[in-house]
Amino acid sequence: MIYSLDKINEMAEGDQDFINSVISVFLEEVPQDLEDLEKAITNDDYDNVYKLAHKIKPNVDLLGMEQSRAVALEIETLGKSAEHKEEIQKKFPLLKKDILQVISELKKDFNF
Repeated sequence: MIYSLDKINEMAEGDQDFINSVISVFLEEVPQDLEDLEKAITNDDYDNVYKLAHKIKPNVDLLGMEQSRAVALEIETLGKSAEHKEEIQKKFPLLKKDILQVISELKKDFNF
């Protein structure tokens, strides 16, 4: 398991509906954001690379995905300039792999 519910549990204070809501929002938004980020990278749309990596970062952070958060931060920072295209293209597959794995695990663990 590459995610942790510690931060969400701390915020939820035992409210299972809140936890389910956070997981549901993650499962609704993050796959689309990830797909949009991949398109932005492919299309050399660095303004959106920056924005989408910035948007993904707090979502993965909330699930304790420290490695994914760090990669999203790197992509966000690198996305400020087109000169970092190759670095972004190297880092993105790791972010995608981890997020897709967590999406699969969350769907299984929470019966979504």
